[in-house]
Amino acid sequence: MSSEQLAPFVHSAQAKFIEAPNPEWTLGQRVDATPEGREWLEGEKAGWKVVDASREDPNKLYALMITGIVPRPIAFVSSISPNGVENLAPFSWFNMLTGNPPLVSISLLNLPGGLKDTADNIKATKGFTVNIISEPFIHNANACAVDTPPETSEWPLSGLTPEPSLHVEAPRVKESAFSMECELYQIHDLAHPDTGAVTTTLILGLVKYIHIRADMLNARGYVDPVKLRAVGKMGDITYARQGDMFRVPRPTWARDSSRIEELHASLKEQKENPEKSKSALLP
Repeated sequence: MSSEQLAPFVHSAQAKFIEAPNPEWTLGQRVDATPEGREWLEGEKAGWKVVDASREDPNKLYALMITGIVPRPIAFVSSISPNGVENLAPFSWFNMLTGNPPLVSISLLNLPGGLKDTADNIKATKGFTVNIISEPFIHNANACAVDTPPETSEWPLSGLTPEPSLHVEAPRVKESAFSMECELYQIHDLAHPDTGAVTTTLILGLVKYIHIRADMLNARGYVDPVKLRAVGKMGDITYARQGDMFRVPRPTWARDSSRIEELHASLKEQKENPEKSKSALLP
């Protein structure tokens, strides 16, 4: 897509909370009960493409998965080699595993030449930082995806500021409003079930310290997503900003048990008397 086809980036735009898509939705309500739902289901008329993952070309499978599993959070990882070379790189195969103990996961693709510098560094030094990327420095972070040789640090070309950590040797990114100092917890080599070749290194990091810029916090002391302006990863070189957000209350057994039991009774009736269920649907 050329730049002539793109609308300009609106720096003044802010994420905001809006009403949920269907605030009147009730337990058991079908998707086709609303005009928007019916329009969505119309897409089924085009049919389905079924991909046999065991037979698909790995490159095509990779492209399908990174464009379908979106948006993904990005770990902007700072690490140091045994020789003292500071490395900085973004990874979108990243997430939080649990809060107790506080664990994060990062998956790093193993290239034909061997492990990525980040994986080598973490194996050797046992420490790293994960920094959340916000809109104002996305270009700085993206520059660190360059395939520099191991002896070349990405920090100078990023224009970002290394800030000393409290627990690990690797610095955190000062411009990041939410950073985590992590200690290597576990590391796993993931092998292909057919070839046995190790394709990916899975790193689990134990969070030791979190650095949060005070202006990012809301009245309850939690991170405000509107203020954080975190960037997510889509497919290929595509990123996404936070747009409209909405809150959908979770059902609870204490409040909704009667409705849930009613739905189960209805489903049982449909299974036991399918003809009666069909006739009930006729005009």
